[in-house]
Amino acid sequence: MQTPAPNDVIEPAAAATGWRQYADRKMLICMAMGFSSGLPLFILVHLISAWLKSEHVDLKSISLFGLVGFPYTWKFVWAPVMDRFSLSLLGRRRGWMLVTQVLLLLVIMELGQLSPQRDFTLIIWLSGFMCFISASQDIVINAYQREILDERHQAIGFALSINTYKLSALVPGSLALILSDHVSWSVVFIFTALFMLPGIVTTLLINEPSLYGAPPKNIREAVLLPFKEFINRKGWSAALLILGFIFLYNLGNAMATALQTPFFMDLGFTRTQIGVVAKSTGLWAGISGGIIGGIWLIKLGINRGLWIFGVLQALAILGFAVLAKMGLSVWMLGVVMAADYFAVGLSVAAFTAYIATTTDPRYTATQFALFTSLAAIPRTFFNAITGYIVAQTGWFGFFIVCFLLTIPGMLLLFKVAPWNGDK
Repeated sequence: MQTPAPNDVIEPAAAATGWRQYADRKMLICMAMGFSSGLPLFILVHLISAWLKSEHVDLKSISLFGLVGFPYTWKFVWAPVMDRFSLSLLGRRRGWMLVTQVLLLLVIMELGQLSPQRDFTLIIWLSGFMCFISASQDIVINAYQREILDERHQAIGFALSINTYKLSALVPGSLALILSDHVSWSVVFIFTALFMLPGIVTTLLINEPSLYGAPPKNIREAVLLPFKEFINRKGWSAALLILGFIFLYNLGNAMATALQTPFFMDLGFTRTQIGVVAKSTGLWAGISGGIIGGIWLIKLGINRGLWIFGVLQALAILGFAVLAKMGLSVWMLGVVMAADYFAVGLSVAAFTAYIATTTDPRYTATQFALFTSLAAIPRTFFNAITGYIVAQTGWFGFFIVCFLLTIPGMLLLFKVAPWNGDK
């Protein structure tokens, strides 16, 4: 597969090595875009739920908000529109980025002006619209990053983007909650919405990547050509193997972490211990894993990274099984969380780089959206059955099942990413 030659003002990073690559301006773009991409999701997960709870909305009603995240798993449906059309003089990628980012800023501000008791239904619809716009922003940001980074620097670029994506959780999950003890919720939402500004400013300052061939002539081409190219590349069997791998690679870990907090509470950990030890340790370990993973992938290559980091990710699941046997042990909680998040940070860097290099630059938005939507299905649907598995097996047996579920994805590596492959 050929690689586009992006027409960006930023100099290529090819000359940089090791940690110096993180100083490249393209990497700063990836960081700003990752932050902008993660903020709306964590507003839904952390800020809106806390807001509703503080306004005495019952838990059953709050749980309905799990349904508004469906756009993240269906974004490939409208991605062809974003591949086909340009919205402004800014270009096909930057135009869509600016529109989605401005809309997100306005929607987040508007949410805080509503009353959970009086406008609950409207809040649900507006939150769903926020998720739709956020998923649309993800489509175009992923496409933009794929097009400005050469093959060698996909891993580092996406690792940085993913890590600033995670860091954005600190705004709605920490800063905004602290602020809510001192000012009204309407001010809190305005304050949080303003953190979309770095992404907006970045979009206005960067250049549009040059086109790789002509864009689709119509919607029919925009929908059909990305799928046709993917299937014709190596045939149906290879296409199905790749899709199966994308679906299965993170399945075991996604299920293992679905009921993480209830698991810790069942063992007897306090909410303070979970928040201070588990969550903070996990956050920084995950960020470290992503950054180090990006550096290692330069020497290892994507294929070998998938093998090594995949094994580490699978072994980290067994740490939860050990904790289930040990019971209440604060130091073990910290070790298990650090190991799991560090290993996941490594594997996500390799996995996202693999997805990026699997897309054809002519159809980046549609193919990238398809692959990432497929990867999100286990988190959205399979996690729903984890409670039933725990009820049958207990926590120790559950984590052994999750470990075993990592094996099919690893076995597919023999076909889709052989150890001595060309990536």
